Amino acid sequence: MSTPAVTLSPAVSSDVPRTRVLTLANVLYEKRGPIAYVTVNRPKVLNALNATTWLDLRTAFENAQSDPAVRGVILTGAGDKAFVAGADIGGLAQATAIDAERSSRFGQKVLDLIENLGKPVIAAINGFALGGGCETAMACTIRIAVEHAKFGQPEVKLGLLPGGGGTQRLPRLVGKGRALQLILSGALVSAQEAYRIGLVNEVVSAADLIARAEAILDEIAANAPIAVKYALDAVNNGMETSQTEGLALEASYFGLCAGTEDKNEGTSAFLEKRAPHFAGR
Repeated sequence: MSTPAVTLSPAVSSDVPRTRVLTLANVLYEKRGPIAYVTVNRPKVLNALNATTWLDLRTAFENAQSDPAVRGVILTGAGDKAFVAGADIGGLAQATAIDAERSSRFGQKVLDLIENLGKPVIAAINGFALGGGCETAMACTIRIAVEHAKFGQPEVKLGLLPGGGGTQRLPRLVGKGRALQLILSGALVSAQEAYRIGLVNEVVSAADLIARAEAILDEIAANAPIAVKYALDAVNNGMETSQTEGLALEASYFGLCAGTEDKNEGTSAFLEKRAPHFAGR
């Protein structure tokens, strides 16, 4: 397999040294310090998702999950037009019912991996996030969008419905009524409207996109890694249960954290008025 050309979003500073750690067909995977950078690299088709891209995303995120040096991930798209503009319609047009269900389940599993990575994943949304692109962003821990970004689930316009988790994650983020309006109309919304309804966390200029994502991950990485992982697990798993069950889950994770060396270090540092030095144990 030939090495893909490196096409970074303009928001990524070219003077920041990076280390290529995987060679993939449609995704760039690089690391700098504790951050892994995952870039969907199909700018000529607005970073549309096809089978190879889904496989590449799974490989990249499995690598990030298993690498103890990686404390967080930034996911973005190549170029300045699209984060991910959706599925590859050419391939979708030829899919049978069985093919479509199989593809939906595989994409859902990849997005479940991203959502439950045990490490924060920031979607740096640098343009269109439509269909599977919007679903990919919603699987991330935090979403930061540029001012010209557009969001939507336009699958009904193709005779389909969202198949990558959109019918499940969108209502959880923006509420049932707003989610149904977006899904049933297929309408696109601006970054500002996405922020207003809670679909994205922040809207920033294109020049500040990656730097802002890095700053958030740096802030998170200063905290105890076990506590961060369990907090992610508590929120993600608790969302699937009743509040009573979620509270019991929270107490269990709270107890697990209390038995770590990091808790001893964190409380000692606070009492001694110094910065903590967490070891992840």
